[in-house]
Amino acid sequence: MTLDRRTLITAAGLGLAAAPAHAAMTQAPWSEAVRAAAVTPEQAPADPTETVRLWPDGAPGGENVTVVAEVNERSEDPAFHDRFAVYTTDPIMTVFRPERPNGAALLLIPGGGYRRAVVDKEGYDCARVFAAAGVTCFVLRYRLPGDNWAAGPNAPLQDAQRAMRLIRANAADYGVDPDRIGALGASAGGHLGGALAARHGDTIYEAVDAADAVSARPDLSILLYPVVTLTDPHAHAGSRSHLLGENPSPDQIRDWSLETMPRRDTPPTFIVHAMDDESVPPENAMMLTTALRAADVPVETHLFEEGGHGFGIRLIEGRPAAVWPELALTWAARRGWLGGGPVS
Repeated sequence: MTLDRRTLITAAGLGLAAAPAHAAMTQAPWSEAVRAAAVTPEQAPADPTETVRLWPDGAPGGENVTVVAEVNERSEDPAFHDRFAVYTTDPIMTVFRPERPNGAALLLIPGGGYRRAVVDKEGYDCARVFAAAGVTCFVLRYRLPGDNWAAGPNAPLQDAQRAMRLIRANAADYGVDPDRIGALGASAGGHLGGALAARHGDTIYEAVDAADAVSARPDLSILLYPVVTLTDPHAHAGSRSHLLGENPSPDQIRDWSLETMPRRDTPPTFIVHAMDDESVPPENAMMLTTALRAADVPVETHLFEEGGHGFGIRLIEGRPAAVWPELALTWAARRGWLGGGPVS
């Protein structure tokens, strides 16, 4: 694959273009704060208390939904949480307000294979790191397509669109610039984030209030080891079945594969993937990179030799891929996303 000004692919194991990126990030004023936020504490930090309900009168299409929401803990270590949400019926955003806001905002969409939605690993843990850089963060807890919502596979995308619109419509209240709101998605949340980036203008629910008149387009997109294709041999079978059912049609598979979605108004995209990912093959990142280039969308892709899948922040500590937040912030800063300070 050819390197040019619009596309940079970095394989950490080969050292490809790693030195310039590292040189840039060591000069960044937020680097030390980001590194400090990524250090595992002795005790799990307290959760933020500010949350935002997406749908004040209830999520759309829930007439036949009978599930009861749960949040389950997998960690037995007091130093960190590892929670996941299932059967979500009242989608929310949890707000992380930085000590020194710079006016940028980030909607975080954790993974979970469309079977669950991770809370900490790709949500709160990542939010704390980006908040340390001055970014106001919103962690999305979205509905799952298998819970009998009328919208089916569009239910999570309804939540993602609505979340982006609420952040933008209320930007002044959060002290953020409505033109500097990004989205970060991981794994199946990367699929959802990629779908939001490409389908931000699709009408998939009836307007609820004035917030639905504003754009749902992220100003940039960060995707961690994203589920991209739903076609074999590189599909993540679990995400496909939980999104589309056990026997999706060829049309459904094609239409929900991210490599078929990019449009020229898809926002600039930053992709991170590990070459030893055995859950979501790295070909997913490569396929999306190629599709974005074909649509003339700016894209930067970093392929690390090792890291596996689902590494987030904590699980990659001490390995080359641990620099991904600083690489992402350096890229975002070059695009002017970090700006010059909080919005008055």
